[in-house]
Amino acid sequence: MSGALPIQFDPASLIMLNLIMACMMFGVSLSLTLDDFKRVIKAPVAPVAGLLAQFLLLPAATCLFTWLLNIDPELALGMILVASCPGGSFSNVMTWLGRGNVAVSVSMTAVSSLAATVLTPINFAFYGWLNPYTREYLTQISLDPTGILVIVLLVLAVPLLLGMLSGKRWPKLVTHSEKPLRVISLLVFLGFVAIAFSNNFDLFIERFHSFFWLVVAHNLLALSLGYGMARLLRLPLADRRAVTMEVGIQNSGLGLVIIFTFFPEAGGMMLITADHGNAESMTDAASGHAHTAHTTNPVPVVVVGDAVRIGRIADGGLRDIAPTILDLLGLPPPAAMTGRSLIARAGDARAAE
Repeated sequence: MSGALPIQFDPASLIMLNLIMACMMFGVSLSLTLDDFKRVIKAPVAPVAGLLAQFLLLPAATCLFTWLLNIDPELALGMILVASCPGGSFSNVMTWLGRGNVAVSVSMTAVSSLAATVLTPINFAFYGWLNPYTREYLTQISLDPTGILVIVLLVLAVPLLLGMLSGKRWPKLVTHSEKPLRVISLLVFLGFVAIAFSNNFDLFIERFHSFFWLVVAHNLLALSLGYGMARLLRLPLADRRAVTMEVGIQNSGLGLVIIFTFFPEAGGMMLITADHGNAESMTDAASGHAHTAHTTNPVPVVVVGDAVRIGRIADGGLRDIAPTILDLLGLPPPAAMTGRSLIARAGDARAAE
């Protein structure tokens, strides 16, 4: 797939990210009760306004935004994915800091997290298909909405229900553990992001100019939609702030889980080469008969992927292909292999050739 970003992210990191997201959702839901959901029914204007802006206006506006500006399909698809995710737990904190209605914010986070089990895969698949630039990309990756639904259930819905049940069953324990669990989960998540950032620092610097202003513009779009919807309905100032934060701050961690689960090629490589054939010499010059043996002419080797870790591709033979693949996978070649890796990194004499 041309232009794929060579992000370094292994399966172990994916499992860790899933666990961190589940723990964060569990911590947030410890203080949730059925009353929070009943509050939406009794006073539905602010939560419903936020949910409409979050799951209807924001994905649609993002799709239109990426389409009109002809944004790179991979970046556009990432923006549509983030726009399809529910509000993040960090929005509750920002609402509190901004002196907004925390009750409305918490209610929206709870309802949107449950709604996301259905709406996130639907919105991502629909708006990803609706944008003509990302439609072909979605076809190439064979998106599985059912698989996304399962991931969202495991990362959001199940921890949310377990957290609510735990809070009801052990209220005293929750009183002492809720805040520490939230803080620890957040710090672990930030640490995880910092490590992932450091592992991909060169890539980040290389691509900074292509995505930084898009991220800023997308956040402003989300915040504006939330504020505009709340202002249109003439909500009180505290509710207006809560809706703005909830729509403007997405659960990007869930987006990361989906990306690295269903887009494993984002951290992959491709090695292209050929066996020695005889297309360039079909006739034996000495006998005049058909030339059936392999020739000794060189064939190209092309490595597509993580250019940060890959050095110069040295000359070699067919026996060097298997050791090269093992090298790219980070595995040592067995003693039975007589070839060596074609990757000539810094310090290797072949890198200067």
